[in-house]
Amino acid sequence: MHNKPVALVTGANKGIGLQIAKDLAQQGFAVLVGSRRFEAGENIVQSVGPDAQTVQLDVTNEASIAQAEARIRDTFGRLDVLVNNAGVGHGGDPARSNAQIMVETRLSVVDLDELKTVFAANVFGVVAVTQAMLPLLREAPAAKIINISSATGFLTLNSDHSHPLRQYTSTYTASKSALNAVTQALAIELEGTNVKVHAVCPGLTATDMSEYGGSVEDAAREPVRVALLGTDSPTGTFSNAQGALPWWLASGCR
Repeated sequence: MHNKPVALVTGANKGIGLQIAKDLAQQGFAVLVGSRRFEAGENIVQSVGPDAQTVQLDVTNEASIAQAEARIRDTFGRLDVLVNNAGVGHGGDPARSNAQIMVETRLSVVDLDELKTVFAANVFGVVAVTQAMLPLLREAPAAKIINISSATGFLTLNSDHSHPLRQYTSTYTASKSALNAVTQALAIELEGTNVKVHAVCPGLTATDMSEYGGSVEDAAREPVRVALLGTDSPTGTFSNAQGALPWWLASGCR
């Protein structure tokens, strides 16, 4: 068995995922850079750290997920942290502006194929990867599942007519609402085990999913902090850079 703790970060070849991978490597983890295209991961893996490796992982492809799990088991024999970071903002024309995406992904008009694409990555992909990696996580002394969520998916805030993000509800926000429910359900199911489940809000971040926001360095801080929590930490938490958030008040911020 590998003598370092091992972390898998999905969608880690760019953006927030890449920064999370770099920060975990600096904290002593052997990091697996999950990348849908293997070559994209290989292009950046050296920047993550000496113990980083690329793992081809398409969260919407069952064969890819199974192969990634087999490689992790054969190469490392352990998995201590799973960061479900991979996700998509939409499933249509990548040349569209954010304003176009917001209009065209409202649930009253969104193309059903685009709806399925977003949920496949942001919800079903998280469940599929978690199911595949859970046997390895159960074997770890203390394991964590960290799901990256979004404030725009918070049902309580969106029901408040004064909430400024209410107007931005869309296919993406609905997928993040579903992800919050998945996170909480997993946390409840795994209570009393060695596997703790968390949702984390990285904050609005300027990546290829958004035209505005803060830095990836700022966005990665809270996911990494949660990954480093001790064995006596609680499970089923929701948090952002400002601290713990009760489920009924928060859904993250990305």
